[in-house]
Amino acid sequence: MAVLLAGCATSEALDVAPPAAPEKYAAIVVDASNGRTLFQAYSTAPRYPASLTKMMTLYLTFEAMQQGRVAKTTLIPVSANAAAQPPSKLGFKRGEQIELEAAIRALATKSANDVAVAVGEYLGGSEEGFARQMTSKARQLGMTSTVFRNASGLPDAAQRTTARDMAVLGMALRKHFPQQYYYFSATDFNFRGKRVRGHNDLLGRVNGVDGIKTGYIRASGFNIVTSVNAGGRKLVIVVMGGDSARKRNAHVEELIVRYMPQASGGSVASSLFQPAPAAQPVQMPTETAVAMPAATAMPAPPGLPAAPEPVPPAGIY
Repeated sequence: MAVLLAGCATSEALDVAPPAAPEKYAAIVVDASNGRTLFQAYSTAPRYPASLTKMMTLYLTFEAMQQGRVAKTTLIPVSANAAAQPPSKLGFKRGEQIELEAAIRALATKSANDVAVAVGEYLGGSEEGFARQMTSKARQLGMTSTVFRNASGLPDAAQRTTARDMAVLGMALRKHFPQQYYYFSATDFNFRGKRVRGHNDLLGRVNGVDGIKTGYIRASGFNIVTSVNAGGRKLVIVVMGGDSARKRNAHVEELIVRYMPQASGGSVASSLFQPAPAAQPVQMPTETAVAMPAATAMPAPPGLPAAPEPVPPAGIY
């Protein structure tokens, strides 16, 4: 039940002594066909997942569908606890219901916290019970450093992950649930006669990007797991800790330009990768290692600029 990420250095990166790790930034680029790590920076450092958490909420939802425990038409009740969650949300009232099909779209696209809690309570008996199931599944998938405490990714000091673990989860979703993966490619969906827009601005704008999930809370900065599939080559890219969605997305685009040519062809890797040793040096691309045009020079890690852009109010998406 796992996805290989081999800790293999690229010839286009230098092994350098890592600087003092930024508080939020982490990144990893994985060749999804063979699990080879093409780039990593702080990829095993603990980070807050924010709404990347909903990837696991959806993993367990797809698994429940596969096992016949729920169907797309299953009605999910919304408790008072679920209805009380802060934005991003659809705005349900206590006692309302949502079809599982709509719930999946709300999680993958809108990143609705009220829906995440409702689904977690329904599948796990309680959100706490569901979070334990999430953590247990993370271990089965080889996510060695992830602990889930809720179904949404809303702030919880004990809820931690790593860029490496999020890459494992992104690859596992495509490998184990290829028939449901299209949900992560949607830019919007219709609910109760209204068009609900998503948050992933890379979709439909950057060639080859076909998912998967964004996330934000103040403690994490702007996070994203991105799947790229172009010309038979596949990458999974995780960037965490961006100052803004725009800067995070720009960093992802730089990583695509740099590392897509190194990706091999083939299907998604099918076995788990070996965790990198704690003392493994960070592999940081440098301009002395690779001559890159000015337009594609690697930006500074998100989170380090002196004058960050304004960020939205407390919440998550």
